[in-house]
Amino acid sequence: MTPMHFSFSTAFVLGLMGLAFHRTHLLSALLCLEGMMLSLFVALSLWTLQTESTNFSAAPMLLLALSACEASTGLALLVATARTHGTDRLQALNLLQC
Repeated sequence: MTPMHFSFSTAFVLGLMGLAFHRTHLLSALLCLEGMMLSLFVALSLWTLQTESTNFSAAPMLLLALSACEASTGLALLVATARTHGTDRLQALNLLQC
């Protein structure tokens, strides 16, 4: 494993661990998801450049577009829950109550 692959794998795992262990606020969960998506974007971009394949040249842009959609949906949910519940803490959200 090259140091470049190790750094992107580490960035993804750190985002995943942050999402799993530090779930107090919805904004921190969204930031961890965004970090994971950005590490995947950079890794996919470098993989496309290394293989010199034109078949997957649009894949990083598609991933980036989906990441932007995920971020906007997450921020809309954050604003909606902050208005209805008064906080962005994940413990205040109960699926049976909504």
